[in-house]
Amino acid sequence: MLWINDTIAIADWELSESFIRASGPGGQNVNKVSSAVELRFEAERSPNLTAPVKTRLKRLAGRRWTEGGAIVIRAEESRSQAQNREIARERLAELIRQALIAPKRRIATKPTLGSQRRRLQAKSERSAVKALRGKVEDE
Repeated sequence: MLWINDTIAIADWELSESFIRASGPGGQNVNKVSSAVELRFEAERSPNLTAPVKTRLKRLAGRRWTEGGAIVIRAEESRSQAQNREIARERLAELIRQALIAPKRRIATKPTLGSQRRRLQAKSERSAVKALRGKVEDE
C-alpha cells in the first residue's frame, strides 16, 4: 500500500515496478546491476481517485501519462535499487497530492474608475509624443 494522505491509499495491484539498468556514470555497477526503477501506476483504472483528480493528474503528469492511462515514473538517482524505489514512490505520491488540490476559481473584477482614467491619460500622452515624430514641413 502506498499512502497518499489519510483517506487515499494506492493498492499494490495498481502499481507495477520493473528494474532496468541505469544510464550515466557508475563504473561496473552500471553494467552489472539493474538499479534504476520504472514505476507504473494505472491511474485511469484506479477506483481511489475521482474523475476531476484524474483529469488534473493527467495534466500534471504530461509526458509521463501513457495512452493506456498509466503514469510511468523513472528513478535512477541512486546506486541502490531500494533507494530508487522509494524515490519513485515518493514522486508518485507527491504528484497525486498536487492533483488532489482543486484550483481556486478566478473571480472576475471590474477595473476601478481611477485605473481606467490613468490608462486613458497615459495613452493620450503616448499618442501626443508619437504625433510629434512626423516630418517637419517648411512654412
